[in-house]
Amino acid sequence: MENLIDSILDFVEANREWAFWIALFFALAETMPIISILIPSTAILVGVGALVATGEVEFMPIWQGASTGAIIGSCTSWWLGRHYGDWILRQWPMNKEPELAEKGRGAFAKWGGAALLIGHFFGPLRAVVFLLAGIARMPFRRFIGWNIIGAIAWAFAVPKSGEIGGNVVSWLWNMIAG
Repeated sequence: MENLIDSILDFVEANREWAFWIALFFALAETMPIISILIPSTAILVGVGALVATGEVEFMPIWQGASTGAIIGSCTSWWLGRHYGDWILRQWPMNKEPELAEKGRGAFAKWGGAALLIGHFFGPLRAVVFLLAGIARMPFRRFIGWNIIGAIAWAFAVPKSGEIGGNVVSWLWNMIAG
């Protein structure tokens, strides 16, 4: 997995004009059920943020692409839940935890759209929270406002954490190398 991440980061570094589209793809994958489990998108976006610290890539296209991808992916997940929720709940792995849908409904009833914000930032939930919002019949008008806020904040925070980490490593290296 580490080799895959390194290869993707090398590709981003060599093709910085594709940074928007690469960030869009990985953010979209991160917000889609099943796909988010298979692709290490968060690690890649943190790594891309570290490339920002080196000056190899600009932050703005990464943020814009990741925001767009997160919005598209989470809206697609909501739509799938809204239109195919009953069928999805009967499929693996959802049928292994039938109470998950009820917990989701309870979370949306208790916290409303704030549950979406939490879902953007909590890895295990990110794969299903938007799907569950659709299954729980959260109205799209309510969903989209909270979702856009969460997607933009998440798309900023994840690569920015890599950038900050890269800056700290660079600063420490300069202090040691002196």
